[in-house]
Amino acid sequence: MTTAVLPTQAEMMRAADEAAGAARQPAPDMEDLAAAIRALFKVEARSKAIVRLGGGLFDVVITSAGLEARSAAAVMDEIQGGCGPVIEDPKNERFYWLVPPGSSERWTPHDYAVCLGAPRRITLPSLNKRVPPGPYWFRPPASDRLVPVRPLRDTLARFRPMPTPHADLAARFGIAT
Repeated sequence: MTTAVLPTQAEMMRAADEAAGAARQPAPDMEDLAAAIRALFKVEARSKAIVRLGGGLFDVVITSAGLEARSAAAVMDEIQGGCGPVIEDPKNERFYWLVPPGSSERWTPHDYAVCLGAPRRITLPSLNKRVPPGPYWFRPPASDRLVPVRPLRDTLARFRPMPTPHADLAARFGIAT
């Protein structure tokens, strides 16, 4: 009785590629998806990673940090049963609230916050970075949760985190305020 030799994973992938033929074209967004997955693996592996905003991941709402922003996060904790992911950057005195992708396209001007999406990028701290120095997870990400935009807008209008990020971001990114 002979035993069959099973192909390795590499051999199976090579055979699938060859079967697809020369006309095979990757999906247009696969390169972005692959880059996002690699970046998220880096974050999971305890190192920081640069991630493109938008797509299927998230956009970011930027506010100042400080007592008002911390109070807003406490209210979002109550609303969500634990606030979605927020990064604090103590050096630049900013909070980066991760919100659903596409939020920047629907964002209307706000007195205390700016929302950015694609094609901009954000550097995510490693998942174990929970204290300064440097940017850290003020509210670590949960696997299924982002910060909802409408309650966040209302909460930021209530607490008014100052100074606003508008002038700084306009200068840095060339955006209208």
